[in-house]
Amino acid sequence: MKKRLVEIVNRFNKAKVLVIGDVMMDEYIYGDVSRISPEAPVPVVKVMKETFIPGGAANVVRNINSLGGKVYLVGTIGNDPLGKRLKKTLTKSGASTQGLIIDRSRPTTQKTRIIAHSQQMVRIDKEKTDSIASHIRKRLMNALHRFINRVDIIIVSDYGKGIITPSILKKIFSLVEKHKKKVVIDPKVGHFKDYRGATILTPNKNEARVALGGILTEEESIHSIGKRLLKELDLKALLVTKGAEGMSLFQKDKKAIDIPTVAQEVYDVTGAGDTVTAVLALGLAVGANFLSSARIANFAAGIVVREIGAATVSKKELLKRMRSG
Repeated sequence: MKKRLVEIVNRFNKAKVLVIGDVMMDEYIYGDVSRISPEAPVPVVKVMKETFIPGGAANVVRNINSLGGKVYLVGTIGNDPLGKRLKKTLTKSGASTQGLIIDRSRPTTQKTRIIAHSQQMVRIDKEKTDSIASHIRKRLMNALHRFINRVDIIIVSDYGKGIITPSILKKIFSLVEKHKKKVVIDPKVGHFKDYRGATILTPNKNEARVALGGILTEEESIHSIGKRLLKELDLKALLVTKGAEGMSLFQKDKKAIDIPTVAQEVYDVTGAGDTVTAVLALGLAVGANFLSSARIANFAAGIVVREIGAATVSKKELLKRMRSG
């Protein structure tokens, strides 16, 4: 089995992936805390370092790039310095940003995390989350039409920031059906009913529990929840990530398969879902089945959770971990 998985990863450079979704910039402020503010009972953070990393759908793009896949990005940025910086960073990494549209009515989404002593202390979000305007939606769909024949698979990265609307999803599903493409969705709670028509969804355990209305009890197993989601959304497959417990794969007319975690240490799960979605799609794009693609994604997730902040995994790192795992 290990040899087969290695062969799949070595084909990742042949994959062509289109990512559409909520693009954002993640800012990380690292500091040191040695005292409490005299103004209020809060810690004073002495800033030591600041970094900016593409996040959301852009982090999915980073993961595909780092593993050798060709990637096209469709999304929006604001008409601001942060948006220009984000586009420049992605272009420099090798991603096609022709489908990255400037929306003058919205700022570039930014998440700022303040970290001290390896612990995230607070997160600050700058964003606008209402649905995009119709003329922007039309431009996004035009970009999808331009790229659809250049790619093997589509990823929808839904962070609930207004890009992925029910009408956009309907058009995506119509397009992939016409062109016989697979579509992988990293979902957002509250939007699940709109995902009918997807090939596979990649929710975490908590998202799966509340997907179809109401928080389900802990007594209801993830297996019963997964089977219900698979049937009600008419999916070909469902991959539920469970943190330290690994993953569970559900496929139509097959038994559920639990994949144990390979993570040795978990420092930060930020962006791990992006990595799982990216690697799963790369596997499917080069002809691997759901189980093989999920196993490789599990190895990749085990690497990125060892890093603080949204991290990516290189092909070299992934192969090394798989061979020793």
